[in-house]
Amino acid sequence: MKNGSSTRTIVATGLGAALFLVLFMFVKIPSPVPETNLQIAYGISGFFAALYGPVCGFLVAFIGHALNDFISYGSPWWSWIIASGLSALFTGFCYKKVAPAVEDGRFGAAETKGFLLWTVIGHAVAWLVVAPVLDIVIYGEAANLVFTQGAVAFVFDVITAAVVGLLLLKAYASTKVGKGTLSKKD
Repeated sequence: MKNGSSTRTIVATGLGAALFLVLFMFVKIPSPVPETNLQIAYGISGFFAALYGPVCGFLVAFIGHALNDFISYGSPWWSWIIASGLSALFTGFCYKKVAPAVEDGRFGAAETKGFLLWTVIGHAVAWLVVAPVLDIVIYGEAANLVFTQGAVAFVFDVITAAVVGLLLLKAYASTKVGKGTLSKKD
């Protein structure tokens, strides 16, 4: 990785974590299931994961969620913090296909499919497996409650990550000028 590229990724990670934190704290819609909300922030972590890779995505969601828990509740709920990070980590596996296309001003069907595939896989692993299992193992929570919470979180977070993430990626790609798109006038 080139030095400028790693510096960009570090800056993007910090900016993404700050945006994730603010959105996670203030832009959420409660669900009928306790402690489970529709969170717009997962679109931000997906956006940064797709542009800067899985490690950046993981750190954006992990740091943003952890800071939210410390600020809002005084202590972290590690099972869900880890799951948040993992959801973005998996989304970031589309990075090698999506980031170059976006930087070239393109975000077409292939990039959309790749982003959506990894978003669904990431959130499925995070919310249908990791969060509920860690809730049971770490906190001794009731299985029926945590698997219900996980299922609701999965549906909500896939929807928000997909919609918000896709809109951000498409908008960002539209600001880029592709190679060979400028021509010299005679």
